[in-house]
Amino acid sequence: MADLKERLLPPKPASALNLRESSTRGRPPSFQGVDVLGLKKRGQGLRSWIRVDTSGNSEVIEVDKFTMMRRCDLPARDLRLLDPLFVYPSTILGREKAIVVNLEQIRCIITADEVLLLNSLDSYVLQYVVELQRRLAAAGVGEMWKSEHADLNRRRGSRSFDNVFGSTSPDYLPFEFRALEVALEAACTFLDSQAAELEIEAYPLLDELTSKISTLNLERVRRLKSRLVALTRRVQKVRDEIEQLMDDDGDMAEMYLTEKKRRMESLFYGDQSVTGFRSNDGALSISAPVSPVSSPPESRKLEKSLSIARSRHESMRSSESATESIEELEMLLEAYFVVIDSTLNKLTSLKEYIDDTEDFINIQLDNVRNQLIQFELLLTTATFVVAIFGVVAGIFGMNFSIPLFDDEGAFKWVLIITGVTGLAIFCAFVLFFKYRRLMPL
Repeated sequence: MADLKERLLPPKPASALNLRESSTRGRPPSFQGVDVLGLKKRGQGLRSWIRVDTSGNSEVIEVDKFTMMRRCDLPARDLRLLDPLFVYPSTILGREKAIVVNLEQIRCIITADEVLLLNSLDSYVLQYVVELQRRLAAAGVGEMWKSEHADLNRRRGSRSFDNVFGSTSPDYLPFEFRALEVALEAACTFLDSQAAELEIEAYPLLDELTSKISTLNLERVRRLKSRLVALTRRVQKVRDEIEQLMDDDGDMAEMYLTEKKRRMESLFYGDQSVTGFRSNDGALSISAPVSPVSSPPESRKLEKSLSIARSRHESMRSSESATESIEELEMLLEAYFVVIDSTLNKLTSLKEYIDDTEDFINIQLDNVRNQLIQFELLLTTATFVVAIFGVVAGIFGMNFSIPLFDDEGAFKWVLIITGVTGLAIFCAFVLFFKYRRLMPL
């Protein structure tokens, strides 16, 4: 096999061998065993995508990075947002020919003709494909029914159908808006389900913590709070992204891919029709263009009037369609902005409940700490009173003689007088503490 390979493959030039040996010698020892060219090829290798067209048909395709960049007219930094090896926050980008969507598990590229979704075993990705296919199928049936009834109403001369189904009805949105709506719905549903699970787990745990403060419950609450902070950050990023799109009319107009495609096609076919009209008229020809000096003034006037009329018509139509598309997309984004804002309010309420529970626990701990301080104060006072007995015992234990030692009842009177004196001193200290409000009344 090695001999056959040597006979079939051409010999490597000496310059390439010397270059490879010199590059290997120049590398550090830790990088000599690493195939850098292999790493580059693997980074530029094929990747599995799920393609869904406007009819709802899906297929799995293998496309490399550069082919995808040329196919969707996207820079490499936009495709980097969809790379599952990197963790990027939620982003919605409107480009010239595509919409780049990175919402939680949904990472896709939406064009006017197709949706390219990264192939994954995640259930949310499969649910996205199934839901998009279902809505496209329903929209296709609705459009057929609408066209049939539109023909019928046009024959009857009535406009009742247009009143029922307006041009801005959400059931007949452009393809890219339908795909974007399904992605927003999937992301909002996923985040809302996680928020609901967190609420179900959090409230019983917090109630248990208020009744029994233990190290285990505190550790569980700490983990719960860290999950809450991470989920709140993700929900806040999706909300900010939707709000940023709603505040910028230019970004929303850039995302109307179907209108831009139709405008480009109409402009292209309009130029062809005008060119054909000129060639059929005999004044101008595609193969032999006539110089403006030698052309008759009537043809120049006709050409100028046609170009001005076409430009005015295109500008008016583009401005009207841009306004309508902004309204459609703004209504769509506003609906899901309300949903994600409701999820954020849930998480905010849960965070406030956790903060209130922490404040309650801190108040309980402060109360216990104050009781310990009061007990320590009373114990210190009692220790001072007991020390008086030690002083008296030390005085009477000295080696000297006094007539009091000869009396048999003197010891009893010493104990009685010392005890009453200590009790009076202790009561005086307690009254002083209450007077200074160091102890509760």
